[in-house]
Amino acid sequence: MVLFRGDIKCKSLQRRTSISVILPADNIHFLQDAEEIVPKPYKTLYLLHGLYGSDDIFLANTSIQKFAEDNGIAIVIPCGENSFYVDNPKAHAYYGEYVGQELLDITRNIFPLSNKRKDTFIAGFSMGGYGAIRNGLKYHENFSKIGMISAALITEDIVNYTDDGNVLRSRDFYESIFGDLDMLKGSDMDPKALIGNCPNIPDIHMACGVDDFLFEKNVDFYGFLKDNGIDATFIKAPGEHTWEFSDEHIKEFIKTLV
Repeated sequence: MVLFRGDIKCKSLQRRTSISVILPADNIHFLQDAEEIVPKPYKTLYLLHGLYGSDDIFLANTSIQKFAEDNGIAIVIPCGENSFYVDNPKAHAYYGEYVGQELLDITRNIFPLSNKRKDTFIAGFSMGGYGAIRNGLKYHENFSKIGMISAALITEDIVNYTDDGNVLRSRDFYESIFGDLDMLKGSDMDPKALIGNCPNIPDIHMACGVDDFLFEKNVDFYGFLKDNGIDATFIKAPGEHTWEFSDEHIKEFIKTLV
């Protein structure tokens, strides 16, 4: 198993940013007569962290590193700041373009990753779950499966937020990310609108704990998918908005990829 942690320079963000990459094989051989192994193009999961996270947070809080090795899948974890993985033209921080396209181009040039849609997946936890559905649909030609773990499907609610001192309910905070909140519905940052405009919807896998504060939002989105004839999987299980739940259900999603 190879774990790479380093910085890459990306045009979408106009700066360097960190990534973590898990590869399920180590091609360094210490035995003189060891047979050389030519790396194969790996199936790849692009995994998005939640609010206040970074590219190393899954490594610190889950067991996916060993799980990826055991299942022969590469995992790329970008640093998404608190961006919700959408494009912010005013800051020239095009996080959607970054995780939806440029990150794939960069990592495929560096690592032995498959460039086939059927081998390329996107998933995330909390804010990353929103980022996965938003960019998995917007860049549907790149991804065959989307995994949403305790997804922060809050775009219909934040338009009603005020500035009560709680950053998670601050209108100013969300406007700094999404722009004019009154224009959010029906835009390419609205997952329901993206469903209606997507000609080739990837397979969608959802999981959310029944005691999670985001549970009803996930139930609503799953209902929307079913009402629109979208065949999706939704796992409703005991649990809250925790790393324990994330660890278990990211691994359940990975099982569907191999």
